Amino acid sequence: MIFPWSIARYGYVMTAAFLVNGLLVVVFALGLGQTLPGTTASRAAATLLLLAGFAMLGLAFTTDASIRRTPATWHGIIHDLSFAGVGLTLFPSMLAFGWAFRQSSGWRGLSTYTWLTAALAVPTFALKGVAFYVFLAAVLVWTAKVAWKLKKMADLSPSNLSSLPR
Repeated sequence: MIFPWSIARYGYVMTAAFLVNGLLVVVFALGLGQTLPGTTASRAAATLLLLAGFAMLGLAFTTDASIRRTPATWHGIIHDLSFAGVGLTLFPSMLAFGWAFRQSSGWRGLSTYTWLTAALAVPTFALKGVAFYVFLAAVLVWTAKVAWKLKKMADLSPSNLSSLPR
């Protein structure tokens, strides 16, 4: 199920977080796709990140308990497939972004950082406990750095510069 039917007492908070995060990743992917040069790598990266955002939206469906004696529910299956979808789209998008950043002079400084973040995040994605928080932190910091670069570029865009007082 979605929304109030959560597996834990405060599961609705996690459901809301998945929905907000998924929507923000979709918007982020669209913004990056419009900002980067229209290379094959940047289009692939933005598309994969867009799909990762949609997969994150699917995580809002309530998961099934890890240990259970009943068959998987339809919403638990959607949640699990969405989790796999995040892994199958987020990491390839980061690799493609690394390549797209390498090809663009304005973004080149983030290329190696993006690949190193992916190298750190991939092995921690499937682990439980503290290691999974390493994944979350690595991806969050990467997203913040890329968003900051995107903001700085928007602040310096010709349309914004023309409105400055002379």
